[in-house]
Amino acid sequence: MDLRQDFTDSNLLPPRLIDNWSIEVLPRTAAKVPSFLDLLPTGTQIFLAHVDGTPLPSLVETARRLRNEGFSVTPHLPARSFTGRQELEDLLHRYRNEADITHALLLAGGATSARGDLLSSFDLIETGLFDKLGFKQLHIAGHPEGNRDIDPDGSTRHVDAALLRKCEFAKRTDARVVITTQFLFESHSLLDWARRIETLGIDLPIHVGLAGPAKLQTLIRYAMTCGVGPSIKVLQKRALNLSRLLLPYEPTEMARTLEAFKSANPSSRIERFHMFPLGGIEPAVHWCRQQMKA
Repeated sequence: MDLRQDFTDSNLLPPRLIDNWSIEVLPRTAAKVPSFLDLLPTGTQIFLAHVDGTPLPSLVETARRLRNEGFSVTPHLPARSFTGRQELEDLLHRYRNEADITHALLLAGGATSARGDLLSSFDLIETGLFDKLGFKQLHIAGHPEGNRDIDPDGSTRHVDAALLRKCEFAKRTDARVVITTQFLFESHSLLDWARRIETLGIDLPIHVGLAGPAKLQTLIRYAMTCGVGPSIKVLQKRALNLSRLLLPYEPTEMARTLEAFKSANPSSRIERFHMFPLGGIEPAVHWCRQQMKA
């Protein structure tokens, strides 16, 4: 099945949150796809996940392949996975020189212990390497439901402070800085958070993380692993409904609510959807394409 369609197709409606969606892929998943041109619209922004232990040459090779197929590639850069600044710099040079990468997602990383002295996404920022090497867009993580790894007390004090520091960085870097959020399942949590950080003076563009279609059990497992907050109750409530238990979850209701909000509030910093294909790339792509036609 050929799912190709260029984002510049003149038949598309004026841009909506769904119209320029992005998606994540693992190198090992990418290796199983003969051609992404038969799967994704030309120009799709693909985030290349960096799982601890993945050989760096494999990441660079996957990035190069995707760029050669005509996609925008945004590698994850988990600070705690690097032995230090030199290893980071070497990888960034390879990404720039071998794959023409100009975007990146800066993360602390999920490792419980760091391999070197880079502990947080701000440690990555403070190396100064991204401006030095000409990166054009940097993504930082947003946590609409908080992050207990950062704020064990359940508050948002430290995550808010971190976002404020990065917002200040955005004013002095040559790169465009974008918040890409953790996936969640409830639109009101996202909208309340977006309004709250705006009152703090954080005015960065927001890309909203959506979980792609998947079995309910799969989503609950990922949600618990990734520290999804109160919106996990949406899944738990659905699990009590036997008529819906066996049906794949789709983020349609949340997406439509956010589309309606953006339509009524065009100045909102919410800019697009970012897909976490927890149930597989093809179901996520199919769902996005159906929403684009709606």
